Amino acid sequence: MRFKVILALVNDDYQNEVIKAAKKAGATGVTILNARGEGVHGQKSFFGLTMEAQKDMLLFLVEDFNSNQIMDAIYQAGKLDQHGNGIAFCWGIDRAVGLESQIPILEKDAKEHYF
Repeated sequence: MRFKVILALVNDDYQNEVIKAAKKAGATGVTILNARGEGVHGQKSFFGLTMEAQKDMLLFLVEDFNSNQIMDAIYQAGKLDQHGNGIAFCWGIDRAVGLESQIPILEKDAKEHYF
């Protein structure tokens, strides 16, 4: 199996909707990380997103074939087309371990989409 990690920094008002939408699109879980952003200049920002002192980041480890659907769901639910609501990005993972409890679900989804 091939995996990607999706990292989403979303407006707190949409966090629960983003998690629900991502799971509906195929994510099997989420890790919520507490983060602090600091910018070089007086206004704190990350890729144009103004960050407060503390912010939650949503981390999804997903099967590669589901990543685009999940990214689209995050984009819609988080209203990321609107200024200041957040960003999401993903990248490939070389190796992942400890996913034994999720493998049956991921295999079922893969069979439904590939075969």
